[in-house]
Amino acid sequence: MFGRMPSRKSDNSKYYDILGVSKNVSQEDLKKAYRKAAIKNHPDKGGDPEKFKELAQAYEVLSDPEKREIYDQYGEEALKEGMGGGGASHNPFDIFESFFGSGAGNPFGGGSSRGGRSRQRRGEDVVHPLKVSLEDLYNGTSKKLSLSRNVICSKCKGQGSKSGASSRCAGCQGSGMKVSIRQLGPGMIQQMQQVCPECRGSGSGETISERDKCTQCKGNKVVQDKKVLEVHVEKGMTHGQKITFQGEADEAPDTITGDIVFVLQLKDHPKFKRKGDDLFVEHSLTLTEALCGFQFPLTHLDGRQLLIKSNPGEIVKPGQFKAVHDEGMPQYGRPFMRGSLYIHFSVDFPESGSLSLEQCKLLESVLPPRPPSQLTDMELDECEETTLHDVNIEDEMRRKQQQEAYEEDEEASGPRVQCAQQ
Repeated sequence: MFGRMPSRKSDNSKYYDILGVSKNVSQEDLKKAYRKAAIKNHPDKGGDPEKFKELAQAYEVLSDPEKREIYDQYGEEALKEGMGGGGASHNPFDIFESFFGSGAGNPFGGGSSRGGRSRQRRGEDVVHPLKVSLEDLYNGTSKKLSLSRNVICSKCKGQGSKSGASSRCAGCQGSGMKVSIRQLGPGMIQQMQQVCPECRGSGSGETISERDKCTQCKGNKVVQDKKVLEVHVEKGMTHGQKITFQGEADEAPDTITGDIVFVLQLKDHPKFKRKGDDLFVEHSLTLTEALCGFQFPLTHLDGRQLLIKSNPGEIVKPGQFKAVHDEGMPQYGRPFMRGSLYIHFSVDFPESGSLSLEQCKLLESVLPPRPPSQLTDMELDECEETTLHDVNIEDEMRRKQQQEAYEEDEEASGPRVQCAQQ
């Protein structure tokens, strides 16, 4: 991130005055001054909220070596312009709690309530896709899944150390990140933020001595654990629906454990398609079946065999839909209520062969009559005879497109010029 130095030097004594310390105050004395003033002005003890906020802002800047250096040189204006990343102040209650901690370390006992509510951070949710078939969603199923996650170390109870003691990282002042500043030229600086190498960016910004580290978690406060979750996929669930296991994600000290969320991902079915609570299936009939009747078995998603048949004397047209009610998908939450099963019919005509005159006459005797000719015999005699050819329309169109592209190239190249012969 880049920033430009202020054109003029602004006040750089305000934060020191707020905390009541001199400009050469040590970090230890700075902590003592903030502790005393913050307890006195805390809103939970009847203090001034604005004063409490100013104390937190001043301590946040002066306790950070990089920010303090920028403030001493260029004042508050430089921080507001983004030099040192200090333009936006953190919540004063968060700063207070990170300084004092909670429980016994908090001078009020039990942590700042901010109106009686806990200030624990919530952990991230862990989302996993779960592939399911249409049969799974129709019949319902259970799937056991083994997952790895972090759990609080049982040996040190999440302290990370044998003694339970830890110290605030001096390298990053507990933020977990370290900011370095480099001057690129007159009036231009470059600010780079990286994980603190001393505490390795731990969320609490704490350091534990090597000798005091817990032998089980090696100072990490958490260990890897495997857990088997049984995921119940209920009848009628849909693609994209979520199944949540509350509080089963990675654990961390002083953190409300997040959830594990499974998102259903429906795989394509070779026969059935789903739309809401309805099912659709394609079926082809021969011309004879379409005209004279049909019946065929249809294996449903639960393995049952349904006999699908036409009514006597019924003719099925190409593209026609027919429905079998109450054989669609079960409704989620009401599995005994089902949608409809729709069958989309296509009709396959004979690909080759011909009919004799006798067969044609026999068909004409049972089929609807041909439409009468709109021309007289004399007008028919005057018409020109034509011959029909079998074609593959896709090949025909592709050939025409290639021909058109060739002709466009010829036109773009212009007329050919021939040299005159002497």
